[in-house]
Amino acid sequence: MLVMMLVATPIAGAQSPAVADRPSSRPPVVHDDGRVSFALLAPQARSVSIDSGELRRLLGPETLDLVRNDAGLWTGTIGPLAPGTYEYALSVDGLRITDPVGTAIMGGRRGSRGFLDVPGPAGAPRIDQWRDVPHGVVSQHWYRSRATGNRRSVRVYVPPGSHASREPHPVVYLLHGSGDDDRHWSQLGQANVIADNLIAEKNCVPAIIVMPDGHPAGDPPQAAWGSAEANAYSDRNRRLFAADLLEDVMPLVESLYRTRTDRRSRAIVGLSMGGQQALDIGLNHSDRFGAIGSFSGATNGLDDTLDRLAADPAVANGRIAVLWIGVGRDDFLLPVNRAFTARLRDIGVRHDYEETAGNHTWGVWRRYLAGFLPRLFREEAVRPASPP
Repeated sequence: MLVMMLVATPIAGAQSPAVADRPSSRPPVVHDDGRVSFALLAPQARSVSIDSGELRRLLGPETLDLVRNDAGLWTGTIGPLAPGTYEYALSVDGLRITDPVGTAIMGGRRGSRGFLDVPGPAGAPRIDQWRDVPHGVVSQHWYRSRATGNRRSVRVYVPPGSHASREPHPVVYLLHGSGDDDRHWSQLGQANVIADNLIAEKNCVPAIIVMPDGHPAGDPPQAAWGSAEANAYSDRNRRLFAADLLEDVMPLVESLYRTRTDRRSRAIVGLSMGGQQALDIGLNHSDRFGAIGSFSGATNGLDDTLDRLAADPAVANGRIAVLWIGVGRDDFLLPVNRAFTARLRDIGVRHDYEETAGNHTWGVWRRYLAGFLPRLFREEAVRPASPP
């Protein structure tokens, strides 16, 4: 009798054949050849597709529609995609939603986003892909900002081996975009992974990377980019952020970590809104930053900075070892970057400007960071190959 009961009792966690065969949504599957398969159970839906401007440009919109079976399971396979990271969502009857079973979802100030990660081939991992190398540490610090009067957060990456060394490190201040916060460069941008890999390859000088929250003025308005409301917020936020970084974040970091504090040992760089902030702070404080970078930067709104540079460009040229500006050829900020760098040329401020493949996406910004870090803190500014 006991034996019969044991045989008849299902193993814990096992599913009956009927349950196991029932259709269900599944996380995206990335195949070895770079193709990606999707499965969403939506019996009442009339249409389901992959919603991604990036993938639409790469693959064509007709490839992103999923197909429904009799059970209401929508499936499809796209690609192949080149190794990299790709933002996506799902469109269900025209409603854009975050993939409910996606395994790489990141929240932000403008909602959540899903990402597909296509690894490099065996033996050739991407520079932003986790590798079996020594790893640094990312810590979060809370502080009370004198500039804003409230509590704020900053993330700090310390390179591997730093705690066992008494040598001070140079510092990179790495700024995020308008939809993000201090989490995004490490959790989504893989800044610490990129730095770990470059250091392991001996392709960059080990540096502390400081990732502050770039929104001291609070959440940005739900207004169109370039509108009067958006511009007013940007100006106020830019002023507050400069005060917070210079008066609160930098002293905090230099009190907690062994850092070099000379101009040549500090860099500031950011993406989109953070690119504007980096250019604004770096160019107006070239006595404190010897390297400046902008990735797809919102370079509009910096006329006052350019006017000050025009008064004496020799000062900037004598102090700034690296001034690098990059933007994708499909980026909506391409025109303002062209205008900004044209003005720099007219003024006579030395800089490097590169237009590359890509749009306003994390795949582009990760590549830019991997190309920017090797330029820093050298005896002479180096010019590695342009990001692809």
